[in-house]
Amino acid sequence: MLLLAFVAVFGLNTWGVANEGMWLPMFINRLNYQDMQKVGLKLTPEEIYSVNNSSLKDAIVMLSGGSCTAEAISKDGLLLTNHHCAFGAIQENSSEDHDYLTDGFWAMSRDQELQAQGMTASFLIRMEDVSEVINTELEGKSEEDRFAIIKSMSDSIRSAATEGTHYNASVKSFFEGNEFYLFVYETFRDVRLVGAPPSSIGKYGGDTDNWMWPRHRGDFSMIRVYAGQDGKPADYSKDNVPFQPRHHLPVSMKGVSQDDFAMIMGYPGSTDRYLTSFGVEMAITKDQPARVKIRGEKLKIWKEDMDASAEIRIKYASKYAGVANYWKYFIGQTEQVKNNKVLDKKKEEEKAFTAWVNGNSDRKAKYGNALPSVENAYKELDQYIITNTYIQEALFGSEILVMAYRMQALRGVLEPKEPDAMKLNQQIQSVKARVPGFFKDYNAPTDQKVTAAMLKLLYEDVNHDQLPEYFLEMVKKNKEDFDKIAEMIFEKSVIDNQEDLEEFLSEPSKKVMDKDPAILLMGTFLSKYRSEIAPAVQMAYGSMDQGNRLFVAGLREMQPNRKFYPNANSTMRLTYGQVLDYTPRDAVKYDFATTIEGVMEKEDPTNPEFVVPEKLKDLYNKKDYGQYANKKGELPVCFLTNNDITGGNSGSPVINANGELIGCAFDGNWEAMSGDIFFEDQIQRTIVVDIRYVLFIVDKYAGASHLIDEMTLARDTKKLPAETEGQVSLPVERN
Repeated sequence: MLLLAFVAVFGLNTWGVANEGMWLPMFINRLNYQDMQKVGLKLTPEEIYSVNNSSLKDAIVMLSGGSCTAEAISKDGLLLTNHHCAFGAIQENSSEDHDYLTDGFWAMSRDQELQAQGMTASFLIRMEDVSEVINTELEGKSEEDRFAIIKSMSDSIRSAATEGTHYNASVKSFFEGNEFYLFVYETFRDVRLVGAPPSSIGKYGGDTDNWMWPRHRGDFSMIRVYAGQDGKPADYSKDNVPFQPRHHLPVSMKGVSQDDFAMIMGYPGSTDRYLTSFGVEMAITKDQPARVKIRGEKLKIWKEDMDASAEIRIKYASKYAGVANYWKYFIGQTEQVKNNKVLDKKKEEEKAFTAWVNGNSDRKAKYGNALPSVENAYKELDQYIITNTYIQEALFGSEILVMAYRMQALRGVLEPKEPDAMKLNQQIQSVKARVPGFFKDYNAPTDQKVTAAMLKLLYEDVNHDQLPEYFLEMVKKNKEDFDKIAEMIFEKSVIDNQEDLEEFLSEPSKKVMDKDPAILLMGTFLSKYRSEIAPAVQMAYGSMDQGNRLFVAGLREMQPNRKFYPNANSTMRLTYGQVLDYTPRDAVKYDFATTIEGVMEKEDPTNPEFVVPEKLKDLYNKKDYGQYANKKGELPVCFLTNNDITGGNSGSPVINANGELIGCAFDGNWEAMSGDIFFEDQIQRTIVVDIRYVLFIVDKYAGASHLIDEMTLARDTKKLPAETEGQVSLPVERN
């Protein structure tokens, strides 16, 4: 019976399918290479990941610490990523006079490229397994000591890896704290916006089509990395020059067909494939429904004001897009976890694990406490999960209260009768640095409405014993009139107005801060949380961490022949599969590709999400697709693969068997939105904008053919040469 249970839970339909897994590139040769060859790969492992010579990994870029991925497509640092990945930069540079969100933007020369403030581009230099070094120090240590030891060891390893270089590094844990890896990066701070289609192309379909197939969105943009004259990272300067990457991807003009090999390299942000049934149940019954409710309320208020004013629309465009994306994600994940019976699958896995553990006294002594520890931790967290979620989403959903949070350290420095002058100046400068960006994209009347709604949700949905007395008294005094409460906060606070805040920062005083209702409200929430809730939550998470670590270690011991991959954690991963259609439900089958015909079929001039630009319609009517049409004379727009990706992979290159770029990944499919928790073998798909549609928009629509000229176009290449045009093998270290 136990063997049958293992087959049911760990059989081919559940574990180890060819397209499942976000793999560390350094282990390709040992874990994946033969399987990749079976589905069509023509490259060698060294051509994919090499420390000493140029390889595909040198063309893969982490944007802004892991928010998205991009890929180098020219020798002059031109990068391709998603439209939504550069949306903040597009919005940042937009105004009512230059509305790049609506009209698109194209730099026709390099001096026209626009600064993408705050965006960084990181190239991976190398990764290294440091598990043995750290785990040796952890032997025999208590759970309480683990965190401090791991931090200390990580700091030491990072310092040694970057000493004498301009590189930065991080050490991250894998397999729930069983393994540790070092990642060394070269991070560039001068990134510029080169081109982006109008939102009517880059966001075509809007929230309605988000996560859906068939898709017809040209979700791409182009940016460029600049370096100092010495080729090293530098702050933004007109004297900087385009960075020369060690490798850039040739661009395939051949198109894709059903069953073609497809590989994705990028920086997936977070998955939870080893989440237990206890965590799944809490997510779908409490945490995610709460997030959906809170975000839905905020989006409704923002949308009303954005529709009424072009100025507010531009200011809130990026904020709205970010909140809306995961609002729909939480809806979809909850729905599909239920539809795909993920909770039942997790329980079956845990049942088999428990049977295996109990079958041997040594295993029982080692792993017997794993799942009970996790279960008990979730029982403890159950008392606080709603409070936790509402503080994250509702309290910090108010922009004025977020700024009040950022001022708490300044308030602390002002507590002594004679504040430390150096610390005071540091805190003043810290707040001052945030002021211009905050007010550039801020509308106080809109935030006042949101604040009223968020405070109302906190009061109505959170256990009052876990709310601060100051807030409860405020509500009582104002007879639960949250519009009145928000009006009072905004009238009396120095935060909602740039001039008032800058005047306060010129001569800050504790007296003023102690009378500011926004600062006081945030302070009391933080005090209540830190003193009464956080200790219990942290203790529960400590027990959970220990249980999860033992659970995953036990799973790996139980299945010695299974190839395990770690959860995503914003480190470079490789996933491979095929271009593939799918059948989401009975009597429904989706083709693997869409064309511009679908763009026109969806057009609705009365719906902002489905407006088609006139120039695109003209090109369609003339069938002026140039060299970007497929063999049937159609213009491809998007296609599907069965690659395993998640958030953070947005903008990742989709690469063919020869190492050439065939598309840019931008989404997953609705039916498999439970995939971050449990990979859905038969239906999980990645949605990709076809590179030919990208080039068509750049060339035919935007008239930016000079960008095409930068690229290395590949038509009939049978195998990626060791050194393509403009690329050479270089030693990695460039100190």
